[in-house]
Amino acid sequence: MPSYRAPVEDVTFLLNDVLGMDRYGNLPGFSDLSADMLAAILDEAGKLSGEVLAPLNKSGDAEGCTRHADGSVTTPKGFKQAYDAYSGGGWIGLSADPEYGGQGLPYTIGAIVNEFSSSANMAFSMYPGLTMGAIAALHTHASEEIKRVYLPKMIEGPWSGTMNLTEPHCGTDLGLIKTKAAPQPDGSYKISGTKIFISAGEHDLTENIVHLVLARIDGAPDGVKGISLFVVPKFLVNADGSLGARNGVSCGSIEHKMGIHGNSTCVMNYDGATGWLIGEANRGLNAMFVMMNEARLGVAIQGLSQSEVAYQNAVAYARERLQGRALTGVKQPDKPADSLLVHPDVRRTLLTIRAFNEAARAFVLWTALKSDVAHRSGDAKEKQAADDLLGLMTPVLKGFLTDRGFDNAVMAQQMFGGHGYIEEWGMSQFVRDARIAMIYEGANGIQALDLVGRKLPRDGGRGIMAFFGEVEGFIKANGENEGLKPLLGALGKGLGHLQQATMWFMQNAMMKPDNAGAGSTDYMHLFGVVALGYMWALQAKAVEEKLAAGEGEKSQLETKRLLARFYMERMMPETGTRLARITVGAETVMALPPEAF
Repeated sequence: MPSYRAPVEDVTFLLNDVLGMDRYGNLPGFSDLSADMLAAILDEAGKLSGEVLAPLNKSGDAEGCTRHADGSVTTPKGFKQAYDAYSGGGWIGLSADPEYGGQGLPYTIGAIVNEFSSSANMAFSMYPGLTMGAIAALHTHASEEIKRVYLPKMIEGPWSGTMNLTEPHCGTDLGLIKTKAAPQPDGSYKISGTKIFISAGEHDLTENIVHLVLARIDGAPDGVKGISLFVVPKFLVNADGSLGARNGVSCGSIEHKMGIHGNSTCVMNYDGATGWLIGEANRGLNAMFVMMNEARLGVAIQGLSQSEVAYQNAVAYARERLQGRALTGVKQPDKPADSLLVHPDVRRTLLTIRAFNEAARAFVLWTALKSDVAHRSGDAKEKQAADDLLGLMTPVLKGFLTDRGFDNAVMAQQMFGGHGYIEEWGMSQFVRDARIAMIYEGANGIQALDLVGRKLPRDGGRGIMAFFGEVEGFIKANGENEGLKPLLGALGKGLGHLQQATMWFMQNAMMKPDNAGAGSTDYMHLFGVVALGYMWALQAKAVEEKLAAGEGEKSQLETKRLLARFYMERMMPETGTRLARITVGAETVMALPPEAF
């Protein structure tokens, strides 16, 4: 049976030694987070994930969710008890506003807990994860009256949340939405329409489900400029806060999916359901994007999470599995064969996954800290700089980490040979679960287009120039560090490729937009490879400092040093290939007439 152990030590190293979390003590939430408190949170989150959530992952996948004749849905055995433990421990409200019952801790801590729970049980983690996103959207855009009604119960856990965007005829193009919102004399609206692919749309974990629904008010303009956002609860809420009548929203069916079987993905029917406007009329996308951006960061973490848990199980198998002899001679003469770990290609595969995981985790936390600064700092300039990088990195994180997370799950599965294809070993579930992360919350091709078409030129390229400046500054400041020189040379070369690709788009995409479209995915991956290279450079510097000071576990630090070198030697050279693909342009991509496909 697959197992999982939360990488608490790696997270602690990143926060304390690499990213300097103690430097953020001036921000709300950080000042209350002592080293002992942080350690306790990480340990407890690790225990919850490893001991409560992980044992339900395989059984939840096999059992799935069940829709009953009355439209109700039951989750797999054990999920309700696990949810009660999760919400009862205060994990949903970890980073939420204390005014509504949250703990007010940094978003960065929530990101860590998200990784642990997603690795342990991705399908389960989506239930509280979606609620956290809904909490963020309501907190930012809802009226005070609506906040008081919904946020405390959602933060505490008795109520959950969803986001309802997609309809049968439209996915990415939300301007095609047909769901209607008819104004009522009391200020509410009657919502009518059908939404599909609604994760956690109906279930038995909570007593109420708070749906955030995109719809078009009668008479609103066509396209995205006529979309509004509404809060539509499963049960209406009485004036005293108790639950009232059942609202006109129901689960028409649950999807039969490739993976995440333990999460109920529903077709939701709105039949004159009562809803209330969130934010301004016809500006629903603006409000929903708060939730979507949080969801995209959460999905990026899912890519990392499946790569991490798949790696852990592949390594455990490779240590125990005896297969063949080492090319350089017998290594385990007392056994009939050597373990898989003697084979160079096995090592290459596992090192590739691990080098990604530890840099991707650093990238997630580096960006999460930017989010905390953007939302909590009182310095306008500091907030703006952090928001610039947060906006720029969101599509890179979502697209790159989920693409590679799936690839890594497949590579980890390969370590098992034929056993990897057998459900009993659990590796196929990691592959199946990882696959959805590349699709939902904006398919990765859309993320790449968003990066090239919107995020790069935003504010005159202020975000990308800031990133270039930060990496160049690091390379220059550490150029005389003998331990870092080989790494910095490779990082500088990769950064140069990213800069060349950026300039090429500036010169060749304005007149011929297809050039941007044809090269966008390669650019997203080029950016991701460089960003992870920068994360390895940051980690390598921390390693050198700790080794010089005689601090830390030497063997673990030496492993980090080797992984950094492996990444720069084996993975960073991909930037050259990506640059070549980008600069060839769109001619051959667009040359074939449609009828020839």
